[in-house]
Order: sequence, then C-alpha cells, then structure tokens
Amino acid sequence: MTKRTATVVTLAMASQLAAMAAASALTVYTSVDEENARILLDAFNADTGVDVDMVFLSSGPALTRIEAEKAQPQADIWFGAPSENHIIAKERGLTEPYISKNVDALPDAFKDGEGYWHAIYTNPLAIGIRNDILKERGAPVPASWEDLKNAQYEGLIQMPSPQSSGTAYAMILTLVELMGEDKAFEYMKALGPNVQTYTQSGTAPSGALGVGETPIAIQFTPGFLKLADEGYPVEVVFPSEGVGYEVAATSIIKGAPDKEDAEKLVDWITSEKGQQALSEQKTYFLPVRKGVSGGTGVPALDDIKLVDTDAKFAAENKKRLVERWAKDVLGQ
Repeated sequence: MTKRTATVVTLAMASQLAAMAAASALTVYTSVDEENARILLDAFNADTGVDVDMVFLSSGPALTRIEAEKAQPQADIWFGAPSENHIIAKERGLTEPYISKNVDALPDAFKDGEGYWHAIYTNPLAIGIRNDILKERGAPVPASWEDLKNAQYEGLIQMPSPQSSGTAYAMILTLVELMGEDKAFEYMKALGPNVQTYTQSGTAPSGALGVGETPIAIQFTPGFLKLADEGYPVEVVFPSEGVGYEVAATSIIKGAPDKEDAEKLVDWITSEKGQQALSEQKTYFLPVRKGVSGGTGVPALDDIKLVDTDAKFAAENKKRLVERWAKDVLGQ
C-alpha cells in the first residue's frame, strides 16, 4: 500500500468514525430558548453521559419539520413548545407513547394520559411593574386585569401580539376562560388605549421594562423574575382574577433512531434532579413536579391563582381567535 493510499484510507476511516459518533448522539429538536435549552441539556449530559445534538426550532417550524421528516425521522425527541403543539403532533401520528417512571409525580394537567407527552416546566402569565416609574407618575400598582383599564395607564403598557406570540395567545385564552369570549374581546378592545406597543416577541415587554421604556409589561414570568433577581426595581403581580400558564412539554418522535436515550431524557427532566436543574441553572421556569421548589424568589404554583384552559380547544381555535383579535382589537 502506498503512503497516499494509506492516507486516503485513514481519512475515510476517520470520516466514518465521525459519522458513527454523530449518529450515536441523541438528536433533540428544542423549542426551549437556546440559552436555557443548552444549559438544561448540558446538565442532562453531565448526569447521564448521553451526548446530545441540539437543533433549535421554534414551535411552528419544529412541528412542520417533524411532519416533513415523518417517513424518515432525523431527530429523536421534541423538547419544549406548549403542550397544545404536542397534542397536534400526537393527533397527526408524529409522536409515540412512553410512560415515564416519574409520571405519578406530575399533576394530571402536566401529562398526557397515554404517555404521548410529559410537561417539563410551566410559566404563569404575570404583570411586571416598575414601581419607581409608577410612583413618579402618581399612578397606583395594578392588582387585577380590570385595574389595567385605568385611564392613568394610557400608553404605558407593553404586551406581545397574538399574531406572532404564543404568550399573547395564552392571555386571550385566560380572558376567554375568565369572562367568556365576547366579554374578553370587549375587555381587550377597551384595554387598547393603554397599550403602548404590541411587541412581536413574547419576551420583549420584560426587556422594555428593564430599561424603563415602559412601567407595565405583560408576559410569562421568567423575564420578570430574572430582572428582579438581578436587582432591577421590578415587582411581579399576578392578577387577582387568575392567570393562565404555559405548559412546555416533551414528546418522543415516532420512529426515533435513538428511542432509548430519548426515554432517558424524558425520565431525567421529570425526575427530582431534572426539575431541580430548572432553578439551579437559573432558568426561572417553574417546576411541574410536586414538591420541587423553583428557588429563591420564584413563587410556588400553589401560591398563584391559576386558570386552566383546554389545550385541545387552544389548538383547534387558535387561527379563529387570533383573527378575531386582529379584527376586534386592532380593527384590521
């Protein structure tokens, strides 16, 4: 064998070994934000030794890609995205059941009865308040959804748009559950003059709150809790009528090449250790497992008046309700 031939063979073997190594990693499509997904999956790798190949995809593109790859799955597990997306994936035959050994530690609202999805964390809606700015303006701190209609808040509220944000859609579902659909849309129209900006991103309002661009913001809690933890003069208010919440879930993709390690990830994230990682890694996500604390400054779910919404209804009515919001609230 010539030296050149030996080099070619060596390179070929190296390429094959690299491909085999890549194939042995657990491929995760994650709809958790990239920073938090990485630290959680790194913690999973440290605890279990399972190598992870992470691909970040927001919930819509992830569902589309999983469906496009249905005949030949390229990933093993979908990690993150609201539970209604996992219900759609189940209905389309894109995922397969697995009942985790930790299933009994999850409340019924945080799991599929047949094992098609398990919740991994939850985040309630909240109002983020800059007390210093409201005090300067002589405006009170709101304590309820109804309070937000106060004329003193004209142009002072930032919240996301349901046309681009699942966070805002969760707010619609909350109000519909609390008030009934017609009154909920009347409320959102009445709130309109107080809204400074409908942001494209579900987390943009907390960013504006942090820099003082707005004194009142509406979104899920992590951004507000992070600001408060970092020393910003931010108060987190849970409206007295009750708040809806997102349930981020995980599903094993049907035909997963590495189903065994996918099951390990489901078991790990629903275990006490996996749930504790949410606070240890400062994700500011609330644990879904009973008896696990979210950490200092993170409220317990039992201390918040939560409003349950029907995930199936949410999935089936999203297009209609968002279109109604555009028509009734924006006048489009």
